[in-house]
Amino acid sequence: MLDVLTGFSIIFTVIGVGFVLAQRGVIGQGEARLQFNRVAFWATTPSLIFSSVATSDTSAFLSPVNFVVFGATLATMAIFWIISAAAFKQDVPTTMAGAASSSYFNSVNMGLPIAIYVIGDATYVVPALVMQMAVLSPFVIAGLNAGGGRHVRDSIVAGLTAPMVLAAIAGFVVSATDLTIPEPIMAPIKILGGASIPLILMSFGASLKGTRVLTHGPDRLPTLTATALKLAVMPIVAWAIATAAGLEGNHLYAAVILAALPTAQNVYNYTANYRVGEIVARDTVFLTTFLSMPAMLVIAAVL
Repeated sequence: MLDVLTGFSIIFTVIGVGFVLAQRGVIGQGEARLQFNRVAFWATTPSLIFSSVATSDTSAFLSPVNFVVFGATLATMAIFWIISAAAFKQDVPTTMAGAASSSYFNSVNMGLPIAIYVIGDATYVVPALVMQMAVLSPFVIAGLNAGGGRHVRDSIVAGLTAPMVLAAIAGFVVSATDLTIPEPIMAPIKILGGASIPLILMSFGASLKGTRVLTHGPDRLPTLTATALKLAVMPIVAWAIATAAGLEGNHLYAAVILAALPTAQNVYNYTANYRVGEIVARDTVFLTTFLSMPAMLVIAAVL
């Protein structure tokens, strides 16, 4: 459990550094801050994804836990879309930002320590990571890129050719074919990947300058809805799917715990890159990161 606390400590500390640097004017606002997100979107995060997936065991990708989590993800996104259509009446990009915030979980810097020290097995996380990057991310990015006169085809192409998606697919191919990437090539990729999380978290912290979480306005209810869906509804949906599929013991526990992970910083990075739904994504990431540990403690006590 100490390593889980360490994971939370890393997140909050780096966010705090970004906030302090923004307060002191070291990180500027607007375009200056968004450079962090663009570097992460186009270079460092794809490097992290590739290096993680390329060295993983593909035999775990067909785990029933992965299918349960994927089903819970899609169901939770659908629930948000239904609520949004009935209550918020937002455009497609903004709705997609909220739907992703309600279901796209942190499988890297929170998922790995939690899988190791709460579930007891890290093999559940990488398949979920590949599922999110290679299957879910194209839809999310296509939705965020929709509107503004863009052709539907252009949005789909943008989703399928996003750097993280291509990196996940390339990493999977390398892993599945047992290719060995020479160290002079892999080492720089790993170094770049190591910068991904700090860049995203510092930009996240800098975005908090001069603003408050859950301010009154059109984004407040979508944020609260996405937060509730992420921390409460998605784990319940995962439990229902897993139970219906006959999962028991550690498989059931792993599926529900993964579903309760906080919203991924990548969701904020996507919205910042496309300049849509940033507040909903930022506030949902913030709230779910704080509240996910109590939620997981409840799950651990019940299961």
